[in-house]
Formats: sequence, structure tokens, C-alpha cells
Amino acid sequence: MILVDTALERRQQEGRPIRVVVVGAGFMGRGLVNQIVNSTPGMEVAAIVNRTVDKAERAYAEAGVSGARRVSTAAEADAAIAAGLPVVTDDYGVVVASDAVDAVVDATGAVEYGCHLALASIEHGKHVVLMNAEVDGTVGPILSERARAAGVVITGCDGDQPGVQMNLVRFVRGIGLRPLVCGNIKGLQDEYRTPTTQQAFAEKWGQDPYMVTSFADGTKVSFEQALVANATGMTVSQRGMLGMDHHAHIDELTSRYDVAELENAGGVVDYVVGSKPGPGVFVLATHDDPKQRHYLNLYKLGEGPLYSFYTPYHLCHFEVPQTVARAVLFGDATIAPLGAPTVEVVTTAKRDLKAGEVLDGLGGYDTYGVAERADVTAAEELLPMGVAEGCTLTHDVAKDSVITYADVLLPAGRLVDELRAAQATELPARQLAEV
Repeated sequence: MILVDTALERRQQEGRPIRVVVVGAGFMGRGLVNQIVNSTPGMEVAAIVNRTVDKAERAYAEAGVSGARRVSTAAEADAAIAAGLPVVTDDYGVVVASDAVDAVVDATGAVEYGCHLALASIEHGKHVVLMNAEVDGTVGPILSERARAAGVVITGCDGDQPGVQMNLVRFVRGIGLRPLVCGNIKGLQDEYRTPTTQQAFAEKWGQDPYMVTSFADGTKVSFEQALVANATGMTVSQRGMLGMDHHAHIDELTSRYDVAELENAGGVVDYVVGSKPGPGVFVLATHDDPKQRHYLNLYKLGEGPLYSFYTPYHLCHFEVPQTVARAVLFGDATIAPLGAPTVEVVTTAKRDLKAGEVLDGLGGYDTYGVAERADVTAAEELLPMGVAEGCTLTHDVAKDSVITYADVLLPAGRLVDELRAAQATELPARQLAEV
């Protein structure tokens, strides 16, 4: 959205910067703080929240900001933010309540914590930006309903693949085409990767090996494509998506899908491995007007019926300030569910699992996530990946089998389970046509 830069510049000139709380001072959180501080006029990082406060101070220091004030109460936070002082704390509750704060960014990747953070932010009238696809893909629909009722925006972010895809969808729709495939370009897909196999890569880039594993084992792409499905009304062709190996340019994918099947399904989300240009995203769309198809052919997009559009990169934290500005200044979500989910991410055994074992969750040694139709997930009572961590198995589960609610005992007292129950009641998945 090119208009964002001028809107932010105006806020800068008026001395009314957007004030943001960043929750999570890990790899992505630190990158975001640096981006806002040094490259985003009209926006300020009012506070950083991290369970280890030293890491929050480090994030400010790496961005060139000194004199961070540690706070433990809402009154201390209000006074410091009002005075223009950078704030650090281990308690998000003392800053999300501040009237001086406009938006909260969740950069944690933690599901249960993220549920509490999102609800608290919404209840205090704050816009919420999720750099946390796991929360969004698990309870995003019900959180969006709560946000709409409160008059605030909760949104996924620009820069991550779902947001980039949704921007592309909006562009394609804006020029009169109908998207039928929304896709993600991956360089690697191996469901059996673990934090041990990914340790060296994680250390090289200063990342969490569990998070890196979720990228490699397919869990992350499943969440990402579920977000796109839920924001467009699309579905999946099969459990796990097609996930074709395609070591050629993305334009050549236009011949690999059956258009009639795509039309019948109302569009599908998918991913491919090895395509160029990676690591980008793509949309395959059609046009119903033969006159316009003639023009598209002239403009080198081919004869159809599918036309290829792509973005050859995703720049993660670099683009997140755009999302904040869109939400705060224009009430516009980068990507948000339409209503009831159409696609969920279900928990699948990475190895043979035994009764009595406690699942280690996202990017671990026990499970990986795959995308499945939401109506199938509900009918078969499949265990969502976002609620798997900490569950105790009551039965043996064979490798590559999907785990069900009947196979586990849930930990007591979790907010994520309450939100899942509310989502099932208020936003039940509707029966979809077979692809």
C-alpha cells in the first residue's frame, strides 16, 4: 500500500507517531524493533515485552536506543511512555492497557501465551498484529470476531507469506481476475526433520531450532496456507495439500492444475517445492471475459485459462510496520479470516508414539502439522496442531497417523481450548464440496 508512507510521514510531521508494543524479543522481534526505530518515520516502539527483560533491553540497544526504563505497573508504564522513554517489562498487562499505545505486535510464536495476549489487547482497544501464524491458524476466526465486536483490527502481517499472498490476491481481484490457486514456494519439505537436524542452521542464523524445524517439517507452511484459505474461502485439494515438486519457473504451473476442479472447489491453497523464483508466493487466476483474455495474452501472460502472478520474495519483519500503519490509520487488515474456518492444521505423528508420552508441540521431535479441510477436522475430531503441545497420549499412535482428540488428554485450564470450543460453537465449519 503505497499510501502508507505518506500517511506515516504526516504523522511524523504532526508529532503524533503511532506507538507500538512489541511482544517477543527473539530473532524476528529484534529485527522489527530495529526496522521501526531506524527506518519507519511516524512510528515508535513504546515498549518491548519479553519474559527475560534483559533480552528486551538488548533489542532496544541493538537498534541504537539507550535508557530503557524497566516497569512493573501500569502507572509506571503510562508515566514512562508519556515522557517519551522506552519501556521494557516482562508483563504485557502493564503496557497493553496504556492509553498511549496504539497497537500490539505478537512476535512470540507461542500459542497459549499468544491467546492471552491477543484477548487482553482487544479488551483494551488495541489493534493486534500477529507475527504468530500458529495462534492465527488455531483460533484466528474467533479472535477476529472478538476484535470486530471491540472495534479494533487483528491481522496477520505483511512480509510473511500469507500476507504477501493476500496482497497479491487483492491486486489480482482488483484488475478483474478470479484467483483459483494461492501458493507458497518452498525450498525444502521433510516431515521428519527435528531440532537436532536443524541445530546447525539455527545457530548460523541466530534462530530457535524448534522454529526452524517447523519451517522444514511442513508445519509452518501448513499454518501459512490455512491462513490464506480462511481469508479467501478457499480449501485444500487433499490432506496436506498437493505439494508438488516443480523445479522450473512458477509460470509453468498454469498447466498442472485442472481448472474445472479448481472452480468446483472455489479455489485451493497449495505449495510447491523447488520452483523459481523462490522463496516467493504465487497466485494462479482466471478471467471470464474473452476480450480481456486477449489483452492478457498480448501482455505476455499467455493464453490462459490460468494466468500466473507472483512475488519473488517475502521480507518478513521489514514489512510489518506497513501492517501496523494499515490497521491503525486505515482500519485495514492485511490478512484476516472471513468467518468460519475452511482449513485447519492437524497434528500428525512424526514417529511411533506411545501412550503416556507428552507431546512437545511445534517444530519438535513428536509431531508435524498438515493442512486439512475444517469440516473434515471437525467431523473426525482431529487434534489441531496449535493445541497439541502438552497433551498426554492415551493411545499408541503410529508414525504419520493423524492424532485425534480421543487419543489425548488436554492440559487443564488452557485458554486456547476455551477459544477452540467457542469457535466451534459460534463459527462452525461448513460442509465443502470435494475437490
